[in-house]
Order: sequence, then C-alpha cells, then structure tokens
Amino acid sequence: MGAHARQAGYRVRLTVPHAPKAHRPLTVVGVLLSMFMGAMEATIVATAMPTVVEKLGGIEYYGWVGAVYLLTSTVSMPLYGKVSDLYGRKRIMLLAMALFLVGSMASGLSRTMAQLIVFRALQGAGAGGLQPISITIIGDIFEPAERARMQGLFGAVWGVAAMSGPLLGGVIVATLSWRWIFFINVPFGLLSAFLITTFFHEHAVTHQHRLDLGGAALLTGSIVAVLLGASRYAPAITLPIAALLLAAFVAVESRVTEPVLSLTLLRRRIMAVASAAGAAVGAVMSSTVIYLPLYVQAVLAGSPTQAGATVSTMLIGWPIASTLAGRLLPRTGYRPLVRAGFGIVVITSIALAIGLRDGASVTVLAVTMFAMGAGMGTANSALIIAVQESATWSERGVATASAIFFRTIGGAIAVGALGAVLAAALGPHIPAALLNQLLEPNRGGIDPRLALQVSGPLSAGLHHVFDLIALISIAAFAAGLLFPKMSLTQRQSTPYIVSE
Repeated sequence: MGAHARQAGYRVRLTVPHAPKAHRPLTVVGVLLSMFMGAMEATIVATAMPTVVEKLGGIEYYGWVGAVYLLTSTVSMPLYGKVSDLYGRKRIMLLAMALFLVGSMASGLSRTMAQLIVFRALQGAGAGGLQPISITIIGDIFEPAERARMQGLFGAVWGVAAMSGPLLGGVIVATLSWRWIFFINVPFGLLSAFLITTFFHEHAVTHQHRLDLGGAALLTGSIVAVLLGASRYAPAITLPIAALLLAAFVAVESRVTEPVLSLTLLRRRIMAVASAAGAAVGAVMSSTVIYLPLYVQAVLAGSPTQAGATVSTMLIGWPIASTLAGRLLPRTGYRPLVRAGFGIVVITSIALAIGLRDGASVTVLAVTMFAMGAGMGTANSALIIAVQESATWSERGVATASAIFFRTIGGAIAVGALGAVLAAALGPHIPAALLNQLLEPNRGGIDPRLALQVSGPLSAGLHHVFDLIALISIAAFAAGLLFPKMSLTQRQSTPYIVSE
C-alpha cells in the first residue's frame, strides 16, 4: 500500500505569521490563563475524588478517572504540535480549549462513574494541546533571551496552580459541590480564549497538505500500549504490542511526505539530546513528586501538609532558576546551562537517596527538593529554547510538543515501573488496607509495633526506588553532556510585529 493510500489528502489553509500586530502582554495573559487552568486541573480533581466516589459510586474505577486523563493528554501532545504547524497556533489552541471546556462541563454534569471517565478522556484530549501550543506561541513572539524569562513566569504560574489546586479543591467540595471543580474551568477558559482571539493574530494562506492519519493512529496505539504496560495492565501483552506498533510507526513515518512526528527532526542532535534528556529528567521529576510524599507520611509519620510542603519547594526553585537562566543565557549560551542544571539534578537525587537512608528530616528534604527544582528549571529552560531555535516556524510546534511529550512519557513510564519495584519489595504478605492506614491521621490508630513492622519493608522498598531515581538522573546528565555547542543569535526577522 502506497503512502497516499495511508493518508487523507485535501486542500487546507496553512496559517503563517505575516506581519500582523500581536499585543504581547495581553497574549501572554491569555496563554498563562490556559496554563494555569491545565496545571490546576492536575491536582484539584484528586482532592475531590473521595467525594466523587461517595456520590457516584464505582470505587472499582477510581484510578481510571485520573489515568484516562493522563492517557489522552499524553497521546494528543505530538498531534497538536503537528497540526499547529499546519494550521497555525491560534485556531488549534482554540480547538484544544473548546475540547477541554466541553469535557469540563460534561464531567461536572456526569451522573455515573462511567460517564465521568468518558468525559475526562475528552477533557484530557483538550488539555494535551494547552501546554505545548502555549509554549510554542511564546516561542513565536519572543526572542530567545526574552523567552527564557517567560519560562520562569510559566514555571511560577504552574507552581502556584499545582500548590493551590488541593486547597481550592477542598474548599469547593466543602462549600459548593464536587461538580464545581470542573465548572470552575469555564470562566478561566473563556477569558483565555477571548484574549488569544483578540490579541494574537496570524495571516492565513492556502497551501496543499496531506494529513498523516495512518502515522497518527499507529503513534496513538503505541503510546496507549506503553502507558498501559507501565501501569501494570497486562504488561506481557501490552508492551510487545507497543513495540510492534512503534516499529510500524517508524516504517510509515520514513515514507510519508508530511509525518506527524518527523524522524528527520528527531535525528537532529539537539532534538535527540533534548528528547532523551527530557525523558530522563521527566522520570526523575514525576517519580520524586509521587514517592517522596509517601515516604514522609508512611515512614516519617509526617502529616499530609508536611508531605506536600516537602515537594512544593521544587515548584519554587524551578521558576526562580528559570528566570536567572534567562538572564545568563545571552552570556553563557545553552550548553553550560544544560550541563549545570542536570549536574544539580544528579547531586540532589543522590542526596535524596542517601538522606532517606539516614533518616533526613522534612526540612532537609524540602531544601533538597528546592535545589532539585532549581536544577530542572535551569536545564529545562535552555533545552526548550534551544529546541525552538533549531526549528523553523513550520516545525516549531511539533518540535516543542515533542520535547514536552518525551518529558511527560518518561515520567509516566517511570512512575509505573518504580511502582512495580516498590510492590515487589513489599511482597504479597502486607495487606494494602494496612498500608493505607499508615497514611491516615495518627496512622489510623494501628498498634505502633505493627506500624513499625509495616513501615520497615516500605522504607526499604522506597530506598530502592530512590536509588533508581538517582541512576536515571545520571543518565539525564550523560545525555546533557552530548548537547551540541549552539550560540544564542538574534533572529534576522521577527515573524510578528508586536505591540507592548
């Protein structure tokens, strides 16, 4: 079967920038609102889930409400990047926003757990476009040095949203209804859409394109299979299926004229290094954020507030370092920041692995997480900007989305795989109900000696988990060492006439 038989061909309108006036401050506000909305959704729903289960039932599907959102948002990221290069950022951003808001409203109106899962999938399909296209828009309207400072602002907004999500979720559930954790997205989304529609402009011209539907289907199937396998859903079946679909995807993408994820782009040294390092650092970040609170609560007998405060310092260090990196970037270039950032991540990951064995206090862990966030903010800002500057306008959407996609998929796979490591360390003899009691206030009233017997194997298992996280951080640093020398240059021409 030829390439044309695998694709749907028709004329489309390619949107490219052509000297319209874009009002940068108000465009940025619209973009930041969309980022805030997506970040808050990741944490606010988890807080309300016990109440949701109480009202709708279906506790056996509890995990699917979050899992299906992660699945559809991850799968759709590279697809959004590609179509934003074909059709322009604005219309695809508004499409993603519309899907997210429709999914939010439908989720809030759900009457059964099955309905909620379906509508959360729709919401995730919209959320997959919010972050990559937002960062791509910033890449289009700002110069590299300015963009690094914007990365710090994005990190700060993400951190505030992530930290305020659980608190806001608790207030909404207590004073209104769990349904409002979804309805609250609507005013943010409508305001964001209004600002982007009004103040971000693109000029459309007609061009011939063929959409790579076959490649998109194969990529989607392989990602779904990988995430299911990493989450321990029949890995003996799903992981081989993922490998076969991925091989078929590579074969298709090497032959089509408009690949959904360009293999030529990924073979560039900057993209290859950014993808590998991003996947590794995503694994470190996601795994640490998931498993360190478990250690604080179940092993150190800390409160949920202490557990949250321990990891939230990462979200403080990230934007501070990202902003500083923006100021240093014109002087240092990309490579020193990438290497320094990943070097800090390695040091802090090893410090966590050692500190957990030595019984480090919550304060020490929080300081270490602040430093880890600073390292990630330094390296990530330089990586994203370098990726964007290595691509033309017509590639920038898929390049940005690919970098974020690999970071997300690396985190998802690592969390699932390390969960299997922890489960193996605990063995089959410790009931899950007893482990859950360790996370309750006053440890659920269980006998202190029994709590010690349970927390011992859990502590040993978490030691193994953080040893592996440290090894993954070393892999990220090794990838960073391969980052090519790339100078920071001003663009010859700016694709937008911008208005302050």
